[in-house]
Amino acid sequence: MQDHNLVESFPTRSILVEQRAVKERSGAAAEGLHNVWITLNNPSELNSYTTDMLKEIILALRAASNDRAAVAVVVTGAGSRAFCTGGNTREYAEVYAGHPGEYRQYMRLFNDLVTAALQCDKPVICRVNGMRVGGGQELGMACDFSVASDLAVFSQAGPRHGSAPDGGSTDFLPLFVGMERAMVSGTLCQPWSAHRFYWLGGLTQIVPALKVDGQWMANPLVVTDRVIDEYGRLLIGETKTGEQREQGKKLLAKGSVDLTLLDEAVDALCTQLLYTMPDCLIKTIESLRKHKLEHWDRNRESNRAWLSLNMMTEARAGFRAFHYGSKEQREVDFVLLRRRLAEGVPWSEELIQEIAPWTAQAVVAGKQR
Repeated sequence: MQDHNLVESFPTRSILVEQRAVKERSGAAAEGLHNVWITLNNPSELNSYTTDMLKEIILALRAASNDRAAVAVVVTGAGSRAFCTGGNTREYAEVYAGHPGEYRQYMRLFNDLVTAALQCDKPVICRVNGMRVGGGQELGMACDFSVASDLAVFSQAGPRHGSAPDGGSTDFLPLFVGMERAMVSGTLCQPWSAHRFYWLGGLTQIVPALKVDGQWMANPLVVTDRVIDEYGRLLIGETKTGEQREQGKKLLAKGSVDLTLLDEAVDALCTQLLYTMPDCLIKTIESLRKHKLEHWDRNRESNRAWLSLNMMTEARAGFRAFHYGSKEQREVDFVLLRRRLAEGVPWSEELIQEIAPWTAQAVVAGKQR
């Protein structure tokens, strides 16, 4: 048999690639077969992907696709805080802000990552161990299945930080949750709980990840029952308020995060996939992927071009404001920005520092190139 991989080997400094047992129905490991686990390994920066990480994930997905003994591919993040929070804002602020040509090449890599997931010859499962935000949400929706901790949150970030969710979310979200809810998520960037996103149709399965006094508990910060309020609104997955939220915070602080049930659910899904005809399985997956690919292939190149040019204006301001800001202040002064633009003020370094004064340190430190 021929080797069809693009490269003989590649470095894995930013990710972990492992072969893990795929279990038969009896619970025993299936001899001669395995699953490929790809772990985004940047927990100190919430598993945000750097340029090097994008290259590594693309090659890992391609190698897993060609792995004849692989049953499924599992993509996840290190730790329990985040699956992936999108592009690395340190790189965005220090390398790409103000450099559209460089960002255009970077976005080629990101587009190739999404395409690699959509064209993998194995089922791709997103193991959502925590936050799935921005480009992380886009990578997750490119996967075929998503199994999530019920403590995870899902959201976009673009319009609040100088970008648009055009790395897949504007293509995929309407297919998952419908046009109106996609509009809310894409524009307002409000986080959805795992319970909310599951109810909307965005997840395959959710499992508890909080243990209190040895007992599993559903996420105590959100409504987990089908509660209808006095206005007829379904509140499942909505954030609790008032005294209920304070009680939830206390339970969360008292307990510990345990992803055992998440791993069991992922293993169980892989077992179900094991007991299918491999060619019929991937043909079915490919046929269903066509609905995503129809939109993705139509828009990805023009979106890449726009996102690159945006690095000269709003992205240049927004990413620097986020990276150099404090936890309390990471957004530009939106009202002042709109006022200045209405007055005809052109984009410039002076305007950026006016709407986000703390970004001046980027220039002072020589980090903004």
